[in-house]
Amino acid sequence: MRRLRASLGIKRLIPGLLALGVVSCGGGRVAPAPQPSPPAPVALSLPGGVGLELVGILANPGGFLMGSPSAEAGRYSDEGPQQAVTLRQSYYMGKLEVTQAQWLAVMGSNPSWFKGDLALPVESVSWNDITRPATGFLDRLNALTTATRPAGMAFRLPTGAEWEYAARAGTATRYSWGEDLAGAAIGNHAWYSANADGGSGRMTHRAGGKLPNPWGLYDMAGNVAEWCQDWYGSYSSLPLTNPTGPTGGQHKLLMGGSWEYDANGCRSAYRDALGPDSRVNAVGFRLILAP
Repeated sequence: MRRLRASLGIKRLIPGLLALGVVSCGGGRVAPAPQPSPPAPVALSLPGGVGLELVGILANPGGFLMGSPSAEAGRYSDEGPQQAVTLRQSYYMGKLEVTQAQWLAVMGSNPSWFKGDLALPVESVSWNDITRPATGFLDRLNALTTATRPAGMAFRLPTGAEWEYAARAGTATRYSWGEDLAGAAIGNHAWYSANADGGSGRMTHRAGGKLPNPWGLYDMAGNVAEWCQDWYGSYSSLPLTNPTGPTGGQHKLLMGGSWEYDANGCRSAYRDALGPDSRVNAVGFRLILAP
């Protein structure tokens, strides 16, 4: 794979779910304590009857390890040191990457490079296109859904920690489906450089066309890389609670693989970065709905 920063001439910069309690049972046996259920899924309707589905992601008081261990095959140095991260607030995450149909319903135009099917993920949108006050996608979406989304919640981009926690879905392996060192299973889960040829070259594919991760999220590995809320920065070994990344920087964080990435770039810990004005046909985004 050629990392996005390198392809654009930019110098490369640098689990678990809830801790399971136990309760005593007869005969000295122990059993897991009951776990809370994740928030129920949310389904909204956008202009033109375009649907928007979100999956409930349960908070993780027990913490998870963000980043990759030093021995992980295919890792990059900026994925470490691993950090113990606690997310204290449950949230909703888009079941799919934002599609061209959803962008068109909110913004009235389609900026994507790959056209012809509105079920393809939207791409060629910058971080600023998404987050710009008043005229960006998020503010327009929030204005359109004031009466229909859960009270006290608003749409935004996920933090890197929220994204990786949801991508891992309780796993600590290279991918949410396992280590897959030989690459025998990745084609069932991700559109990436080895299988993304659409007949006239590699390209995006319809959102949700591969198997979901264990929490019901599609394309967390592959199809398009996804903008996150954070500025890109180095990891620390210190434990963190609800991290939101550095307070400033030059590049915004990208997570997840894409049709342009190789298998190593589809790992749960893989990350990349681009300037917030960059528009690339391998980069899209996924929504978070949170307080």
